[in-house]
Amino acid sequence: MERIRQIIFYKDYFLDFYDNLTDKVKDKIEHVLLVAERIPGKFLQHLSGTDGLYEVRVEYQGNIYRIFSCFDEGNLVVLFNAFQKKSQKTPPAEIEKALKIKAEYFIEKVKSKGYGKKK
Repeated sequence: MERIRQIIFYKDYFLDFYDNLTDKVKDKIEHVLLVAERIPGKFLQHLSGTDGLYEVRVEYQGNIYRIFSCFDEGNLVVLFNAFQKKSQKTPPAEIEKALKIKAEYFIEKVKSKGYGKKK
């Protein structure tokens, strides 16, 4: 099956979380991310009221993991922070952190392309 999107990791936010997981959980996350590259919407859910913030949902042996992301240029999924979900509701602090990282990502992108600079 052909990839329809590319997944990129912004800085080390997600990788810092990922590095502390067991190999079995890492394998499951890698599988879900591989599927997410090929099947639109299968594991991605938009978080209402968050202006374009999505979560990649991973479940392994009764544990639930959430990886925050957004779309960029139509086909890039930018992975931000992640956490192990321990209650029904997504913690507001985790959403706020993801929104701050998302804003930081787009500000850096604009600066790196030279938009808004005086000549």
